[in-house]
Amino acid sequence: MDTTPFASLTGPTSPTGPTGTSAGPAGSPTGPTRRRILGAALAMGAAAPIGLAGTAWGAPGRAAAATGTGPAAAARLTLPAPTGPCPVGMVPLHLRDTSRPDPIAGPGRFRELMATVWYPARSSDADAYPLAPWMTDGALRALLSDIGFPLDPSVGPLTSGHQGAPVRRTGHRLPVVVFSHGSGGYRADHTVICQELASHGYAVVTVDHTHDAFTEFPDGTVLTPDGSVAMYPRDYAADLRFLLDVVDDLAAGRNPDVDRRALPAGLLGGLDPDTLGAFGWSKGGTATALAMAADRRIRAGLALDAPMLSNPAPSADLDRPFMLMTADWARAGNPAAETFWGHLRGWRLDIQATGAIHSSYGDNMTLIPQAGRLLGMTEEQIHAQVGTLDPDRGIRIQQAYPLAFFDLHLRHRGCHLLDGPSPAFPEIVFHP
Repeated sequence: MDTTPFASLTGPTSPTGPTGTSAGPAGSPTGPTRRRILGAALAMGAAAPIGLAGTAWGAPGRAAAATGTGPAAAARLTLPAPTGPCPVGMVPLHLRDTSRPDPIAGPGRFRELMATVWYPARSSDADAYPLAPWMTDGALRALLSDIGFPLDPSVGPLTSGHQGAPVRRTGHRLPVVVFSHGSGGYRADHTVICQELASHGYAVVTVDHTHDAFTEFPDGTVLTPDGSVAMYPRDYAADLRFLLDVVDDLAAGRNPDVDRRALPAGLLGGLDPDTLGAFGWSKGGTATALAMAADRRIRAGLALDAPMLSNPAPSADLDRPFMLMTADWARAGNPAAETFWGHLRGWRLDIQATGAIHSSYGDNMTLIPQAGRLLGMTEEQIHAQVGTLDPDRGIRIQQAYPLAFFDLHLRHRGCHLLDGPSPAFPEIVFHP
């Protein structure tokens, strides 16, 4: 079985399983789950008024907006806007993998997943479409309840994604990147990177790994991480490979949505299935390596602080480009990552941001410092959650390096940022 090197930061939880019953502690993480990180931060800030603490943890959004009344009211948090020239569009997809039965869902049922496609939107139309929330109402409500602060999800964030906006078409199909979240996470937890890539002309497909994610289906069914269901990196990798099939369908003009909901104009036939990369954080990074070894459709892979712990471990030689962005799971202290590095036969790169820890790579980099100050947490407590890397610099690193990697290997656009240390990013260390 896959190893579980981390103990819970907050103790056992009791998420609701698919049948609405208590499911116990979540999963088999190969890194701290997102809600454990958030829960620990909330516990450290418990001196703040309950209303303020909970409201602060609604999640990041684009604009400050007061909610509630009295001293417990707090402003929404914010996500940084993407830096690319294109406005961003998005659309959720309800998917069913008919090749994989789901016995947890019941006899005759197949694995169902919620996904999101982020893409460059047509500038003339984007503003006419509403900004999408960071998480759906039900999924956000479940997350807030799970970390101990059930609140009205209206305190949650908005993204930069205009839901349903027409796709920007330039005569060329869009390169595609698929994303896998960490243990007990959700497909929104690296929105900063997804929006950034989309604003520069990529289609990014994210997925909730059902039974190890906070997810809501169109009929209102909400599932949370279910400790009775073993979800390993190989299971995540199977989800990623199914996403590649979904990309093939979209590229061929077929609508993969189970409910056959209308898709944004220009999406069908607008993706390039021959120009495809993948990235993931933590367990999702390990899954990226496994999926890439099993499926040559993935031309370039990026792992954000991935343990590379799995059974079987990622052990196949890879002749395609792969980049590691490491922190707690750096090769120097992680034999599994060092072994994986030895199997990379093509272009490879290992970089690390000074002061980063496991949760520094993701939306936590901006979410926790903002919320922590509202909670009355000290700088030391905030650093314990996201490291000593300056949050603004950490976000800029997340925007710059994944984009540079995929631009180089999917679009063949040279970028000196990956050649070695850069004066623009003195925090980044290159490991040979």
